[in-house]
Amino acid sequence: MILLILATVVILGLATAAIVLARTMGRGGQALPLTPEWINDLSVEQYRPMLRLLDSADIEFLRTQPGYSQTMETKLRQQRCNVFRGYLRCLTADFQRVCTALKLLMTQSEQDRPDLAGVLMHQQLLFATGLLSIHCRLALYRVGVCNVEVGNLVRIFDRMRIELRTLVPAASSSCA
Repeated sequence: MILLILATVVILGLATAAIVLARTMGRGGQALPLTPEWINDLSVEQYRPMLRLLDSADIEFLRTQPGYSQTMETKLRQQRCNVFRGYLRCLTADFQRVCTALKLLMTQSEQDRPDLAGVLMHQQLLFATGLLSIHCRLALYRVGVCNVEVGNLVRIFDRMRIELRTLVPAASSSCA
């Protein structure tokens, strides 16, 4: 009976995460300044803190301190999750901007780029599934069950940012 309840909760959680993810990935419509400066502002450096934000070493250190309580750990996990979600929202928005810019460049290009379209679709799928996985793991982290690894998501964003950077100098005169 407990297994059935747990499975139902997990399925409902995954469904909710999928809906949130679909809504998040579907947003867009912002004007994009396709300039090298704009792309340089889209740095992965701003996401470096999130790579360590949910590190278990901090929790383990907290547990060794005098006066430690489970309430303190729960509160720390909750605060870290909230900060992490903020970073995740920014990363998702930046990834969407880069993808939108690439789509814009492809539609305005004089040459067909099926290779770029394929890479873009593949990277968007990887990002969406990675984001879904992170949201699920983040819920589990909050209750102390597992850790969250965001490095792959940051690397996907960086790959697409670099791809955009290679295309913009040639296209900036026609799109800017």
